[in-house]
Amino acid sequence: MASNLSAAPDFHLTIPQSDKRRPIFFTAPIRQNLTKKRLTISCNSSGSSPKSSPNLKESLNPKNPSLSDQLKTLSATTLSTTKDSRTHLLSKPKSTWVNPTKPRKSVLSLQRQKRSPYSLNPIVKELRLFAQKLNDCDSSNETTFLSLIDQIPYPLTRENALLILNSLKPWQKAHLFFNWIKTQNSFPMETIFYNVVMKSLRFGRQFELIDNLANEMVSNEIELDNITYSTIITCAKRCNMFDKALEWFERMYKTGLMPDEVTYSAVLDVYAKLGKVEEVLSLYERGVASGWKPDPITFSVLAKMFGEAGDYDGIRFVLQEMKSLGVQPNLVVYNTLLEAMGRAGKPGLARSLFEEMVESGVTPNEKSLTALAKIYGKARWAKDAMELWERMRSNDWPMDFILYNTLLSMCADLGMEEEAERLFEDMKRSEHCRPDSWSYTAMLNIYGSGGNASKAMDLFEEMSKLGVDINVMGCTCLIQCLGKSRRIDDLVRVFNVSIERGVNPDDRLCGCLLSVVSLCEESEDANRVLACLQQANPRLVALVRLIEEEKTSYETVKEEFRVIVSDTAVEARRPFCNCLIDICRSRNLHCRAHELLYLGTLYGLYPDLHHKTADEWSLDVRSLSVGAAHTALEEWMGTLTKFVQRDEALPEMFSAYTGTGTHRFSQGLANAFAAHVEKLSAPFRQCKERAGCFVATRDDLVTWVQSRSPSPIIA
Repeated sequence: MASNLSAAPDFHLTIPQSDKRRPIFFTAPIRQNLTKKRLTISCNSSGSSPKSSPNLKESLNPKNPSLSDQLKTLSATTLSTTKDSRTHLLSKPKSTWVNPTKPRKSVLSLQRQKRSPYSLNPIVKELRLFAQKLNDCDSSNETTFLSLIDQIPYPLTRENALLILNSLKPWQKAHLFFNWIKTQNSFPMETIFYNVVMKSLRFGRQFELIDNLANEMVSNEIELDNITYSTIITCAKRCNMFDKALEWFERMYKTGLMPDEVTYSAVLDVYAKLGKVEEVLSLYERGVASGWKPDPITFSVLAKMFGEAGDYDGIRFVLQEMKSLGVQPNLVVYNTLLEAMGRAGKPGLARSLFEEMVESGVTPNEKSLTALAKIYGKARWAKDAMELWERMRSNDWPMDFILYNTLLSMCADLGMEEEAERLFEDMKRSEHCRPDSWSYTAMLNIYGSGGNASKAMDLFEEMSKLGVDINVMGCTCLIQCLGKSRRIDDLVRVFNVSIERGVNPDDRLCGCLLSVVSLCEESEDANRVLACLQQANPRLVALVRLIEEEKTSYETVKEEFRVIVSDTAVEARRPFCNCLIDICRSRNLHCRAHELLYLGTLYGLYPDLHHKTADEWSLDVRSLSVGAAHTALEEWMGTLTKFVQRDEALPEMFSAYTGTGTHRFSQGLANAFAAHVEKLSAPFRQCKERAGCFVATRDDLVTWVQSRSPSPIIA
């Protein structure tokens, strides 16, 4: 028997509450649009199927439709009547395939611990103001800080403590507040509190405090997560405590945690700084195999490591890996690669990489352009360097002092005076890169190398008017220029003014003054230059006086020379000896010049002067001055003469190398050496296939010795 039931159900929209942090929007409006209707539902209490009644439609009240009638329209519009509707409804959602053979990474979630929605908390503003008050107080007074903490406007809940701790900028205050929180025992200390204070301590490079906190976490069984380890390791790296960084990295691995990108890059950098190339590659391969995708910072570390080692194959490996993994280099990586190629001596590859960078849409900055300019300068690619400068101007690429000065220094090295003057004038018109002391120094170097004393002095006067300080290098370049031009009055004035302005003469400046002494034809000029040198290095002047005295014994000269060499910078020792030999030759003290050459050889100042093989003996004078080269040639010819006279075994070929000089203004040794060879009537002739090389055969040498009188070779 069927019975009619009357029901008035309410239809409400139910929204899943799985995420309580997510506010429920539109609830009220939806409920307002829903209407309540009373429905009559017919039910059959027997197990048999109800018989259809022909008068059923008429018996139903059209004003009170059944539930099926109400839902009929809805079903017709939402449910498909096609055959594949069932398939569509029963199809499973798309699943994510997991490789069952690959072990799941034991990595703690990098998601930070859940925090309360501060933005919805009405007390946040007041707590932030309180934190600012803590930041503004005297950090040196711990008592004042702790007394101020007691004025916290709200109870110390977990959320309030985190808010204040995150807002404290000085690491000292963050550490004090963290320790104060622990004393309150208001809530259990969690990993996030340690992570926050550790990051603040890392900013202050306080590794010892971080190390103590980490060990405290271990003792209190507080979990160290990926962020904790990353903070510890990166702080140790910043503090150059590489052993500690590696120690904590190994501890991290033992816990089963997988390093994140930051940690991987930091440890790779540590290995690279320690020069452990194999460990770097091993860690890199291990990380990639575990599913880690290296970021541009990682490749920057690798490129820098290979670049410092001058490993071209390593640089190619970095480029290939980036392409295979689809990692687009950013500006930092491009800059590192350019610097690496400069160290590896690959200007062509650097140029190609730079063009690739520009074509990919990465705009070069000052560092990129400076690296490329240095590469071109080192490779002596003057044309490419100046084309680069023109592109900088046309593309409005950023220029700074370092870049301008790098280009100027390159012009100085290559003797490009006109190009340097254009650059210098461009700097003067610049709003942000006006010439500084180093810019003027580069120009003084250019004018000095070219022997343009007038322009050099004009520049010096300009520096004085503008208040630009001259440095020791600029002073050296200017004095060298004035010395070659025999402008001794200006030289003395420049030296005295430079000393008054605070220039501290170094060994290079002393060597420059010493070389000017060798150029002075008048004793009065030489004495005035020596008076300047007296202010810088009195003992060196005393040695000059000793070697000028013919009565001075060899042993006395040897002892004083040894003391001078010992007190001189390594890079200035050979120039000192060269200049002393030049002074002796200018005074016709040839025997003393040979003594000094012998002493220079004795103390290791000319290690590559002589080379012997079974087929060739050679003399290399490329590191010698003109006077020293003449002396070396005379000494060598004298030795060879003795060998011939004693009928000793000799090689088939003899060679002397002077070099050609790479500087446009460089006079080189070739011409002076050739003139001295002609003066000695030596059997050497210039090699047509190799510039700056003089050759002689054994037969030529024997014939020459036999044709000479037994007089000494010294000319």
